Amino acid sequence: MSARLFLSPPHMSGEEQRLVAEAFASNYVAPAGEMLLAFEAAFSAYTGISHCVALASGTAATHLAVKLLGIEPGDEVWAATLTFIASIGPAVHEGAVPVFLDCDPETWTLDPLLLEEALAKAARVGRLPKAVIPTDIYGQSCDLDRIVALCDVHGVPVIADSAEAMGTRYRSRHAGDGARVAIYSFNGNKIITASNGGMLASHDRALVDRARYLATQARESVSHYEHRAVGFNYRLSNICAAIGVGQMRVLEARVERRCAIFARYQHNLSPLAGVSFMPEAPYGRSSRWLTVMLVDPAIAPATAESVRLALERANIESRPVWKPMHMQPVFAGARVIGGATAEEFFERGLCLPSGSAMSDGDVDRVSEIVLASCRAR
Repeated sequence: MSARLFLSPPHMSGEEQRLVAEAFASNYVAPAGEMLLAFEAAFSAYTGISHCVALASGTAATHLAVKLLGIEPGDEVWAATLTFIASIGPAVHEGAVPVFLDCDPETWTLDPLLLEEALAKAARVGRLPKAVIPTDIYGQSCDLDRIVALCDVHGVPVIADSAEAMGTRYRSRHAGDGARVAIYSFNGNKIITASNGGMLASHDRALVDRARYLATQARESVSHYEHRAVGFNYRLSNICAAIGVGQMRVLEARVERRCAIFARYQHNLSPLAGVSFMPEAPYGRSSRWLTVMLVDPAIAPATAESVRLALERANIESRPVWKPMHMQPVFAGARVIGGATAEEFFERGLCLPSGSAMSDGDVDRVSEIVLASCRAR
């Protein structure tokens, strides 16, 4: 059997090992050092977001964002239902009540029309959310300006979950630029990785300074250990940051390759009736972190699950679209606004192998199995 083809494995450039060696030579292997500062500087320069702090994970970044915005037990936090649990988990840890909104079928991201209606209704009854968390899904940005404008009317801050959107463009900006706070992930399966890690970014310097303070155990700037708040051990290590510095240097190349992989899948599978792909929103450029297809079993003699199993038999990893949060057992009974669109995408959607190190031959091999699965009778 061929070596396993993974969904989205890390793709090193060769530069990272040298940078890690530099970090070791400096003896800064803890959450301090020049590589940490260089990673933050490279991120800020690339995204155009003025201030940022590198953290242990995207989840840690989301948790700090929740703390910075003063979310407390009983506060409602609204989030896209088509997402990964880390979008809303940190708010729930703080005692917030999650409310989930459906996605726009044209972009797969939080539906601004539903948000507008829900905010107006919430304002009338005096029950506005403490924050709204839209998700940039599979490398596609939400319609951030529209969402922020709707929330601004009611004084509700927006936390952009851009964990899946490094390299994604929204209008003339990077994804997440324009939210009160944006968070990013450098987990091993993301378009670039620091082996783990995340970033909290904002144009509000005071907010980012506060995040950095909380991320380093809220230690006061004195010679002894003094604390006026309880913080967290959330800072990224200098070693991981060195990997991130190397990855930032090849980010554009990684985006170009993922887009090319998507285009090849789209071409290869174009003869299939009942198979379509996640569209690209007209307001930006998707990084195509993952290529996602939909299978309509009413037209194609297959389902997303039967295709997944056929790929698995060939030692190829694929994965269903995110199971909506309102369908998750842990959130049973949570309020959901809409939900049918996200449910349909979960039922019919499949993420195909999309790693930027894939060869054209790899893409063709996956395509052949999908073709055979969707033509079988």
